[in-house]
Amino acid sequence: MPANPLGVALRNRRAGHHTLVWARPALQAPENFTLTSPAFDHGAPIPEKHRGRLFGANISPTLNWTQPPTGTVELVLIVQDPDVPIGKPATHALTLGVDPSWGGIPENALAHPSPVPGIRHGKGPLGRRGWAGPMPIRSHGPHAYVFQLFALDQAPGLPASFTLDDVIAAITDHAIGRARLDGTYENR
Repeated sequence: MPANPLGVALRNRRAGHHTLVWARPALQAPENFTLTSPAFDHGAPIPEKHRGRLFGANISPTLNWTQPPTGTVELVLIVQDPDVPIGKPATHALTLGVDPSWGGIPENALAHPSPVPGIRHGKGPLGRRGWAGPMPIRSHGPHAYVFQLFALDQAPGLPASFTLDDVIAAITDHAIGRARLDGTYENR
């Protein structure tokens, strides 16, 4: 397949990792637990079956974490792509209600509605809820998909219609730990 001229033209334009929720000063916290997936290693490509709805099965990967810090009441998961060429990072998952004692969530737990009781999703790309797998512009080069898991000392307590801005406001100054897992995806 020939290169996509738009992807090639925008190859050097990226929002950048400094625009992730992870980089916000009010959400800095110790990296005192770990986030992993049996589907891919940190920094490695995300398998095709986790690709976005338009081109793939759009199944969220299994995620596992080690014991979060003492005092953790709830975990919040935010998955973002900082390599979009224009604007802010694309949000691929915005999930509340994750019980820290679970130690992980199974494959496709980020579907909407979630098969896991208690998990709630905010509005992500194009107003959609739940997992939106990788869908980078063809020929733009590899994109990072950053799974950011925040341990909170209190539940955010947001209504069902929450957005990324609502979550950021609710968790500011309440992160007592955090963990990160980066995957990549490229649409050649």
